[in-house]
Amino acid sequence: MLSQPSSSGADEVGHLRALLNDMAGQPPATALQRLIAAGADRLPLPGHGATLARWRALAAVGARDLSLAKLFEGHTDALAILHEAGADRGGDGAAWATWCAEPPDARLRLEPAPDGGFVLHGRKAWCSGARSVSHAVVSCWNRDGEPMLAAVELRQAGVRMTDDGWQAVGMRDSASFDVHFENVAAVPLGGPNFYVKRAGFWHGGAGVAACWFGAATALADALSVALRARSAAQPDPHRLAGLGEVAVALQGAAALMREAAAEIDRAPMDDAMTAALSVRLSVEAAANVTLGAVGRALGPGPMCKDAAMARRFADLPVFMRQSHAERDQEALGRRLAETMEQPWTL
Repeated sequence: MLSQPSSSGADEVGHLRALLNDMAGQPPATALQRLIAAGADRLPLPGHGATLARWRALAAVGARDLSLAKLFEGHTDALAILHEAGADRGGDGAAWATWCAEPPDARLRLEPAPDGGFVLHGRKAWCSGARSVSHAVVSCWNRDGEPMLAAVELRQAGVRMTDDGWQAVGMRDSASFDVHFENVAAVPLGGPNFYVKRAGFWHGGAGVAACWFGAATALADALSVALRARSAAQPDPHRLAGLGEVAVALQGAAALMREAAAEIDRAPMDDAMTAALSVRLSVEAAANVTLGAVGRALGPGPMCKDAAMARRFADLPVFMRQSHAERDQEALGRRLAETMEQPWTL
């Protein structure tokens, strides 16, 4: 069973930032392995009293490199799922992914094997970091048509990866390929519907937004630094107004994230759908405000002459499409109407 890491506070996040600074410029796959080797992946489990510290760590990685954040978030989410399922995380240095996208033309079948175990057949799409991880938690379907989760070691015969169709510019380095499984041994996690019915499903959904938030704060930091230098010589009220717009948007999202994290820690077994959807939609809106305001204030220079900023401008809109936009808004509205919740009450 996965051992529970200790709570991570400001010191741990500071240590993580130092590690990230030390590996600046390294490919995401290399950086992920270094973070795992350093034990930086042992984040507080969601709902165990330090959910905000977990999100701060994810935000720190998102501020550095969103492709790395995609791999790191998938790895740490897999560890949380394994913990909930009472399963082992594999050997030291195992790098995990969480692959649970379910396009109708790419579904995995989980079938009984003659030896009493289980095997996977089929194609899995949107497999981030496929060539840089050793294990994956995958969604799949049993013979009765019920949704399942399974843990699979990827260094087996019968696993084939292809980058056919991967033409991404934004999030290119996340290398989200297709993976084909043919008679590949796997271990079921929980029973049917375990993935979506477990308490941590919505905790993980909110955690993804922490990565988006981190990237948006990096854009805001860049704007603040640039305007501090420019304003000393020649204040520009329009650019300063942009910084104010960004500050208000991100502060609102940060406040909601703190509130949601505290709510999850107070009642970790409660359904956190409302809190998670609110966080995701709030962060997405704030990040879009930030992308627009920073782009207008700083012009095309950072997008064309600063590699890290150019990647952020390209990566963040793509990563945020993991949100379901109006579908998530509709789901949140339906939930509020059904439960008579009024989260806007002061």
